[in-house]
Amino acid sequence: MTATTTMTAAPSNRTALIAGRILSGLVIVFLLLDCGTKLIAPQFAIQYSPPGLGWRLDVATMRTLGVLLLIPTLLYIWPRTAVLGAILITGYLGGAIATHLRIDSPLLSHTLFGVYLGLMLWGGLWLRSPALRRLVPLQAPQG
Repeated sequence: MTATTTMTAAPSNRTALIAGRILSGLVIVFLLLDCGTKLIAPQFAIQYSPPGLGWRLDVATMRTLGVLLLIPTLLYIWPRTAVLGAILITGYLGGAIATHLRIDSPLLSHTLFGVYLGLMLWGGLWLRSPALRRLVPLQAPQG
């Protein structure tokens, strides 16, 4: 009975790991492209920023935002620091959500984009981390 349970649980864990890596990979690629644009081509990021943000749109600000996103993204990539990275990225996304909400950006496409990204971020981490799944179970343990 135990061998059957173990054999059926293994593909589920492998599937969760693969799905988690794919979700996390998509988030990582997007975040690296975003911070890379801010660091390498800040004028491009300034040009395509929404109007009326209420704060300076200059090269120094873009580079600061790029570094503030790059550090937690690198932490998220490394398995030992992934939870810390996810927490820091969640804070960054919260600031982006608040900014878009304040300037009345379109709700579903701009304001809630940070929510979608955060769900993918934490969902990918939850799927690829058995320790996080034990800490935050989505269903009550069967007993």
